[in-house]
Amino acid sequence: MILVGSIVNALTIIVGTLIGLLFRKIPDRMKQTVMIAIGLSVVVLGIDMALESDNFFIVIVSLVIGTVIGEWMRIEDHLHHVGVILEKKFGQNQGGNLANGFVSATLIFVVGAMAIVGALDSGLRQDHSVLLTKSMIDGFTSIVLASTLGIGVLFSAVAVFLYQGGIALFANIIHQFLSEALLENLIIELTSTGGVLIIAIGLNILGIKEIRVANFLPSLLIITIIVLLQNL
Repeated sequence: MILVGSIVNALTIIVGTLIGLLFRKIPDRMKQTVMIAIGLSVVVLGIDMALESDNFFIVIVSLVIGTVIGEWMRIEDHLHHVGVILEKKFGQNQGGNLANGFVSATLIFVVGAMAIVGALDSGLRQDHSVLLTKSMIDGFTSIVLASTLGIGVLFSAVAVFLYQGGIALFANIIHQFLSEALLENLIIELTSTGGVLIIAIGLNILGIKEIRVANFLPSLLIITIIVLLQNL
């Protein structure tokens, strides 16, 4: 089943969130320190991913064009709006900000090499091992995030399922039209572009700089188009 990995990933986030909500009384000092550790780890992971590109110039071009599109579309604002709607419907949870939790967790869980590569593996090879590994990581991360950011983290499971499931279904359809070499090149450049976004997420977590990371997301589509055009 193509969507097994995405389903398991979404379920682990839900379970992790519920566990995290039980530990809302963890001392703030401990939460802050743990979040700093996560932020630093995310930055290092992003740097490692970003350096994988064979042609970083096209990554820069993709980021510039994609960010312009994202700012024009106001993706970050729309994501926050969805969170606000959920917050109005379900209310504040023990003082947590539902909108912030939804947006932050969604960006952390969907932007990255494992989400893209894992979904592609599920769609192209029916291999769910990457997404299952990602599920374990996301499960533990959601515990920490939920203990700090509240129930908004739970709703990110829907975004994760739709995002990864969509990539898996799309990959399953187009794999017959692409060569293995082209697919490998595409994954590398997507990973590098996603790595820059991961760095931005890490900086947000650390509170160093407030970056509207969601507005960078069209860059992933732009890099895909560029790589495909290069191989026409």
